[in-house]
Amino acid sequence: MDKKSNYMLTPYSRKLRRDMTSEERKLWYLFLRKLDVTINRQMVFHRYIIDFYCSAAKIAIEIDGSQHYEETGRNKDVERDSYLKSKGITVLRYSNKEINCSFDDVCASIFKELSDRIPVKFKR
Repeated sequence: MDKKSNYMLTPYSRKLRRDMTSEERKLWYLFLRKLDVTINRQMVFHRYIIDFYCSAAKIAIEIDGSQHYEETGRNKDVERDSYLKSKGITVLRYSNKEINCSFDDVCASIFKELSDRIPVKFKR
């Protein structure tokens, strides 16, 4: 199956949008939604759900909780990142700790990556 979207995951992605983690919520409400580019939350892509995705820049933003640091989680991330890279998508990964302790640095990093690919500024 090599479709762009797996519609069987849509109900789960909707649930994830409603039940964002505190770190996802912080990044979304304090930064990403204030940009003048379209960024989708919990977007279904193939058999994966991407935390945040900007199609114009082909950038996926993943916020990693503790499960991503266990062997199974790391292996799944490698598989997902490899697939997304094969589709021309750059994956930016940040830990919950980075969101909580270095929020401004995370935002600056995301803004730079977006700006390197597309014109982007803050909404007024």
